[in-house]
Amino acid sequence: QVQLVESGGGLVQAGGSLRLSCAASGRTFSSYVMGWFRQAPGKEREFVGRISRSITFTYYADSVKGRFTISRDNAKNTVYLQMKALKPEDTAVYYCAATLRVGVTTRTDEYDYWGQGTQVTVSS
Repeated sequence: QVQLVESGGGLVQAGGSLRLSCAASGRTFSSYVMGWFRQAPGKEREFVGRISRSITFTYYADSVKGRFTISRDNAKNTVYLQMKALKPEDTAVYYCAATLRVGVTTRTDEYDYWGQGTQVTVSS
């Protein structure tokens, strides 16, 4: 089992940058594929991106491709979401999630563990 805690959210102007962190508990962090999702008010939670256990493979939603970068430090049990060129439509609560499933996991039901979320607000 793994517990996840996100941090780094806040208010930023459009065009700005923000880096989110997700700290995981447990000694098996490197066994998990890590994903980032977001949920805007009144909308369903949507996939943002994910990173493989070995750090060699990342996959992003089209809406964030080229602007967001996911990385992880298995020695620190932490996964990051670097966000650049932020837009007002990126405003949402951002969640990190963990799964042991292999493959390109983009659905919420493919992830077993979730953090509590961190709010990102992008002003125009």
